Parts: sequence; structure tokens; C-alpha cells
Amino acid sequence: MSSSPLSKKRRLSGSETKTGSHCSSSNSVRTDLSHTPANGMAKNGNDAEIDEGLYSRQLYVLGHDAMKRMQNSNVLISGMRGLGVEIAKNVILGGVRSVTVHDQGVAEWRDLSSQFYLREEDLGKNRAEVSQPRLAELNNYVPVTAYTGTLADEYLTKFQVVVLTNSTLEEQQQVGDLCHSKGIKLIIADTRGLFGQLFCDFGEEMMVYDTNGEQPLSAMISMITKDSSGVVTCLDEARHGFESGDFVTFTEVQGMTELNGCQPVEIKVLGPYTFSICDTAGFTDYVRGGIVSQVKMPKKIAFKSISSSMAEPEFMMTDFAKFDRPGQLHVGFQAIHAFQKKHNQLPVPWSQADGDELLTLAKEACTGKFMPIMQWLYFDALECLAEEEGVLLTEEECAPRNCRYDGQIAVFGSKLQDLLGKQRYFLVGAGAIGCELLKNFAMIGLAGGEGEVIVTDMDTIEKSNLNRQFLFRPHDVTKMKSDTAAAAVKQMNPSIRITGHQNRVGPDTERIYDDDFFESLDGVANALDNVDARMYMDRRCVYYRKPLLESGTLGTKGNVQVVIPFLTESYSSSQDPPEKSIPICTLKNFPNAIEHTLQWARDEFEGLFKQPPENAMQYLTDPKFMERTLKLPGAQPVEVLEAVYKSLVTDCPHSWADCVAWARNHWQCQYSNNIRQLLHNFPPEQLTSSGAPFWSGPKRCPHALEFSTSNDLHMDYVMAAANLYAQTYGVQGSTDRAGVIKILQDVKVPLFTPRSGVKIHVSDQDLQNSNSSVDDSRLEELKVQLPSSDSSKFKLSPIDFEKDDDTNFHMDFIVAASNLRAENYDIPPTDRHKSKLIAGKIIPAIATTTAAVVGLVCLELIKIVQGHKKLESFKNGFMNLALPFFAFSEPIAAPRHKYYEIDWSLWDRFEVTGLQPNGEEMTLRQFLDYFKNEHKLEITMLSQGVSMLYSFFMPAAKLKERLDLPMTEIVTKVSKKKLGKHVKALVFELCCNDLSDEDVEVPYVRYTIR
Repeated sequence: MSSSPLSKKRRLSGSETKTGSHCSSSNSVRTDLSHTPANGMAKNGNDAEIDEGLYSRQLYVLGHDAMKRMQNSNVLISGMRGLGVEIAKNVILGGVRSVTVHDQGVAEWRDLSSQFYLREEDLGKNRAEVSQPRLAELNNYVPVTAYTGTLADEYLTKFQVVVLTNSTLEEQQQVGDLCHSKGIKLIIADTRGLFGQLFCDFGEEMMVYDTNGEQPLSAMISMITKDSSGVVTCLDEARHGFESGDFVTFTEVQGMTELNGCQPVEIKVLGPYTFSICDTAGFTDYVRGGIVSQVKMPKKIAFKSISSSMAEPEFMMTDFAKFDRPGQLHVGFQAIHAFQKKHNQLPVPWSQADGDELLTLAKEACTGKFMPIMQWLYFDALECLAEEEGVLLTEEECAPRNCRYDGQIAVFGSKLQDLLGKQRYFLVGAGAIGCELLKNFAMIGLAGGEGEVIVTDMDTIEKSNLNRQFLFRPHDVTKMKSDTAAAAVKQMNPSIRITGHQNRVGPDTERIYDDDFFESLDGVANALDNVDARMYMDRRCVYYRKPLLESGTLGTKGNVQVVIPFLTESYSSSQDPPEKSIPICTLKNFPNAIEHTLQWARDEFEGLFKQPPENAMQYLTDPKFMERTLKLPGAQPVEVLEAVYKSLVTDCPHSWADCVAWARNHWQCQYSNNIRQLLHNFPPEQLTSSGAPFWSGPKRCPHALEFSTSNDLHMDYVMAAANLYAQTYGVQGSTDRAGVIKILQDVKVPLFTPRSGVKIHVSDQDLQNSNSSVDDSRLEELKVQLPSSDSSKFKLSPIDFEKDDDTNFHMDFIVAASNLRAENYDIPPTDRHKSKLIAGKIIPAIATTTAAVVGLVCLELIKIVQGHKKLESFKNGFMNLALPFFAFSEPIAAPRHKYYEIDWSLWDRFEVTGLQPNGEEMTLRQFLDYFKNEHKLEITMLSQGVSMLYSFFMPAAKLKERLDLPMTEIVTKVSKKKLGKHVKALVFELCCNDLSDEDVEVPYVRYTIR
């Protein structure tokens, strides 16, 4: 993908102010960004544009309006320790107008275990000044200034948002009262070891425009009653999903037209398909149709200042297993502030005397009563400490060593630090989650000694990655992710031992990631973006009995799952329901939503520019292509060969003009002829057998389009389709619209008359029941007419869909093809931005969710390294930052099964050594006897992967032939694949009967061969 800034931009309004220019040069430093950087990124400000190439994944989470509001915010972040730099990183990646980082302190050893932009050579230097240039690299659109003066009232009024980390209680109250009185939004964040505190004050009149971050819902209507509160019934295709209190509006209602375009109405849900609305008694009678759409209503929220909130705090619960904890921590944090004020230092880690004094101070702070709600959030991860009761670390074990891990040693002691250094971990994926994990691995000292982190990712860096994969810079675009990420974290902690690979994980790379590789690991962390790869890694971890850290994000939602051998269920134990697919007939003839037309356009792309050139090239180069094609079921052989014949003979272009003519004729076919044929079969006034209109409910009646060179959308389609078609044949394309209009004047478009006897399927059931007759004579004709397969004059190139390059015509084609079809069916069209999301199946993402999820992953990692054994010590987490909602629960235990009196779970297996003492391998007969004698189990079926090796219903001759063969020989014979030298063991699945001839569920077999 190119890094050029040719992506579509949107203009924004707002006036620009320079932050940082008002402070004296003695305590302010700033990177000059007045020139436009080489990668095309430009300044934020009054004429700033949203760079969709960079921010696309974030825009799908926030939307353009929220992005514009962010781009008008000047943000101050005070305190550049670990927490401050983490906040600054996420805010800068998010794309605010400017960020000022403030700190009056200097870098100390204890900062290095969490502050990833401080290095050992920075000790003694001001934290803000050292961090500023490194933070400024994250996003060229966001000017970053360092400030080292005091936070005077006048200075603070220049910001829209102030974030305090690492500040005293007095400072929090003083700054908090000023911000509250001036309408400046304030966030106070603090971490102490395994405890975290967050306070928000967004003023007395904060407007929330979207309370849950979800897309507005819509549903099709089948009935509306006339009543004092009219009842709306939706089509029973799917539940409406609304909640009481939602607001909705209506379109396309026939009859009761008073509802169309009405002001948003509040609803009360009556059932999954029904809800009531306003008084409809005086409205016209409902006839049919209509779409109801949810409307997001702004909500006003009032916040208290920190001073008034301190005495009567409102807490947000995150873990119901710790119901009393927020109140205790509220008091605990106040006690820490009191101790610090009294002694001018923090309590000494694990000091008994300091602990006793802190408890006394905490008791003094207990005055307010607690009522749960909104402004305070407390978090703790005490489960990370030793599991055994009464095991306490000593002051000596946690004393500073003047090393980069001092901050962590203060919490966990030096023994854990040594253990972390020896760990050997496999990280799969170096994208957003992968980058955050690597940064945290470097900070905590994972593999900082004799251990190693192996990270694999076969992807290269693209511009759209830079917005959240924070280890990458614009000049890294097109480089390999794994190597670049590894080099970046080595800068953060030179002692981390890390190796980058470019391999996809899967059966193809099992000779690299073999038994020796997995057996040498201490654990695996997944940073993947698809379920198949996650399930594959999960199976490998279960087989090798290695802990797995699994996590994922979707916009503002995130989850963490920890998989512990012999303790928890595995990732694959529970699965999400499959995504609903769109019925074929809906796509082909009866679309009713933009999602349908976009999927149709994607299928068009594959069916025009990928499949035909692929098949044609296979016909020309692969001698077995014909044989394979003729074996295909039903009418497929004719369809495939017909397409090859078209590609090589009838539709083969020799010039750019031929490509334009092809595109124009294809337009005619799809948007006019096919629609006219459909209306010939089912006229607009057609009734079904029950007398209801055929075109009603989810079936929208289409109309044919008339081509016009003065219609931009028609021309967009021809330009994109002709260029893509030219590309597949190696013909030189063109972007000259006037030239194309000229060519179009000479294109002959055949007249079309709808035919009778054309079968159009109304439902997928109807489609399945139809036996498409095979036209044998046409098949023979095609075999004769196809050019000889050795003709080297053809060189066709299939095109793989790439959504993020705005110069390649791919998205141009999708948008035009989809919106033209939407016009056919009177479906409202959609813009390129939303089209890319749906057609490109993009996962919306923001840096904040990723950072939060990975923080939780690393807490579980620390428990694994310490060897925690109790299920309740581990936490699976789920969050939705839009609500906000956080939930933690102990992992589900591995389900237990039984045969005879033997208890087993997914972590158990039969271990069978294939090689016998006499040096010969076990035969199938011996294998079956072994289970009968040793385990009292009669094997009824035995398989390896997809190969069936033995079954009780096998023909006698086949069984006789196999019984005395060695097991590995049967495997190679049935699977038709040789066993690689790296394979030490095979996995066999069994079906067994016990002695009473009952079918019993048993574990799998690990059959060792080397």
C-alpha cells in the first residue's frame, strides 16, 4: 500500500491557536512543525482536514463529528512518569489540536520500568523535555510542547482539557476548582503499584452525543395500529433490538404518511418485534411498508468538582467480587497523600512501620459515606502478589538496586525480576496489540536476561497502521512489522532479547514452529486479527500444554482471556455464534439495504477482475485444469468454461477503447437489462398466491436506469471498470474522462428485449430445489472452440482487492457499483468512507482500547510467571469504554469428563509410544489390542486429522490389508502425504466402547514416533 496522502480529505472549521508560544523560552521546548512533512501529513488547525488514510480505523469508532471536536482541543498532561507518557501517547495518536507535556521532576531509576521514552542516559534530566521529541514523532499532525514551569491559573486557562498524573492532593484540589469554575475538562489519574485511581470532572453541562457507541438500529415495518399509543409491528426476519426510552423516526410508510420524517418519538418496547409510539388515532390508515430508524439523542451530564466530590464520592464498579474495595482505596489514596505531605516522601515499600502509620492516617480520612455512580474509578490487581496466605516480601527484597526495574522490584521483589528475565515467549502478531505487548514486555523486563521473545508477523506496515501501532513511523511504511517493532522496543530497553520472524502460523510452518520450538517456550501471547489463527494457536497451546494470553478489541470494546494448562477452559471451548450471511437471492434480486448492494459489488469485483483471469490462466498453464473442471458438479463445468471462453475469445480487449466498450455494455447489462428482465417476470403490480403484493416487505420494487455521460456516478463506474478490466489484460488504462466520453459516443449497445421462460429464483430454498440442467452439447462446443492452451499471446493478471489504496480504482468501482444498484432499488446511497468499512470488512480501532486491554494481559502474564495455581487468582476481563463498562471474572474451569472412574479434561491425553522395545513400530492390530488390554476400551473408529484410519464398518479386505501395517505407514497411505522429519508425534482421535458396549468419550492420543 502506498503511503501517499492521496486519500480523500474532509475540510474542518475552527480557529487555530498556537499552544506553547505563550510560555517563556526558559521552560518551554517544542518541535517546529511549520513545514508540511515529507509524508504529506499537515498541521492541525482552522483549515485542518481529517486524513482518512491515517485515521480511517479510528474514524469508524468516533465518527467525523467527534473527530472534529477532538481536533479543536488543546490538552495539558502533567506528570511524565509511566502513566503520564502512556496517556500522552494515546492522546497524540488520537489527533487532538496540540499536547503540552508538563513535569518539574527529573528521570530516576524507578521511572524506567514504565516510562518507555526514558533511557538510562536520560537519568537526571527533566522528564518532560526528554519525552517531548519522542512523543512528537507519533503523529505529525499534533504539535507537542514541553513545559517545566509551575501550573499557574492563567497558564491553565489556555487548555480545553487538563490531565494530572503524579500530583499532590493540594494541587489536585487547586487545579480542580479552577478547571471547574472555567469549564475546563479535568482528569486526575494515579497509579501506585497494583492500584489505580481515576477521577473525572467534565463540568456541570457536558453534552454526550452518543451514549453507547453503537450504530443506530433500523427495522422494516409490517403493521402500525391506530390507537392512543399506536403499536408498531416489525417484520419477523429479525428482532428489532430497540429498548424502551429509545427515540425513533420513520420513512417510506405508505398510508400513515404523517409518520414519515416526523420528529424523534420515544418508544416503549412490548416484545421482540413490537413497540408502542405516540397517539396515532387521528392519523390516516396504515397501508404497508416503512422503515423505522433509531435516533441518537444528546444527553446532558453534570459533574461535581473534586473538592465537593471528595467527601461524597460516586464510584463506578468494575469487579463485583471486590464490592467494598473502591471505598477502601478512596481512603487509602488520601492516606498516601497525607503521608507524603507529612514526611516529604512516599512510604518505603513493604515497611511495617510505614504501613502502620498509613493505616492510622486512613482511619482519619474515613468520614464520608459511599454512594455508587460516576466520577471515581478505582482498580486493583492484588491477585498479582503471592497466592499463599501470609507470605509477605521484606524491605530488603524490594529495596532499590539502582537499576531500570526498581519501580517493579518495589512491588514484587527481585526474585520475580530474575524469573521474568529468563522467560521465553512467543508473540503471534505485531499489529496494534502486538506493539503494545512488546512495549510492556520491554518495560517489565520479560526476556531481559537469558530468555527470548520471538515475534512473528508476515505483514508490512501501511499508513493506516500508524494511528494505533505506535512503534511504527511514516518512514517505516512498507517495512516488515515484526523487525521494525523488535528494533523499536530494543531502543526502549536494550537488554530485551527479541527475534523477529515473518511467518504465518499454521500447518505450513510446523517445520519451523515444531515440537522443539514449542517445548522450549514458557508461554504464548496472541495478537491476532482473525478467529481461525486464534483457534489454531489455541490448539497448539493445548497440545504442548503452554499458557496462552488471548485478547482482542473492536472499537471501544476489548476482552482478555487467560488459558492455563490443566486449570481453565481453552479459547476454542466457547465460540461466538457465526455471523449472519446475506441470502443469495437477496443479493441477486431483492436487496433492501446498502449492506446488500455493497456485498453484491464485492462479489462483482471478484467475478469480473479476479476469478475469470485466474481460471483463464489456469486453463492456459495447468494441464490438469480441464480434467478438474469437468469433474465439478451440476452446471459448473459449463459456467467455468463459458467464462474462460469469454475471457480469451469474445470479450478479449485489444485496446483501451475495447475496455471502455466492455464497461459500458456491462453497465447496461447490470443496471438496465437485468432489472427489466426481473420486472418482466414480476411486474410492479404482481400479487402472490395469497393475494398480497409481491413487491412488499423486504422486497423493494426496482427500476431500470438510463445511461448518461453527464451523470457522474455512471462515468465513475465506466472509468473504474474499464481501468480494472484493462489492468487484467495488461492494456494501458487512462484517467481522461473527456477522452472516455468521446469513445462512448461510438460504442454500440445492443437493444434488449426481456424474454419469457427465464427462471428467476425467489428464495434460497427455491434455488436449492431447482435442478439446473447441464447442457452437454454446449460443453462439447466449448471444448472445441477454446483456443489451444499453449497460446502464449495471453497474459492475464487477476486483481486482489485492496481497500486502502485510493489510486487503484478498487474502491472507486465498489462505491459506484453499489450506489448504482442502490439507485435501482431506491435504497439511500452511502459515501466512500462507510462503503470502505462494510466492503473492506474493516475492524474499527482506537489506540486507547488496545493499551487498556494489553495492560490487563500483562497483569495475567505476571501471575503466570509466578506460577499461580488457583483459578480465582486469574481474571478474564471485558470492557466497553463507550459506556463505560468494565467487568472481571475468574476464568471458566476446564470442563471435566469421565470414562469408567477416570476423570479427564481437554488438557489430558493417552500417551502411546509407537516404537517398541524390539525397535519395530506398532501395527494397527497391536494398537487396537493395546487399548483393549491397557484401558479396557474397544476402538470403533480411529482418525488422524481428516483421514479415517480404521472403523468397525470397514470392508473386510481393506481391514485385512491394514491390520498388520505400522501406524505411520497407514497414515501416509491414507493421507497421501509424507511425514516430515520434524514430526515427533501424531495425534489420533478415537471413538470407543467400554466393556458394557456403551459409547464413551475419551481424550485424544499422542502417538510418539521419534
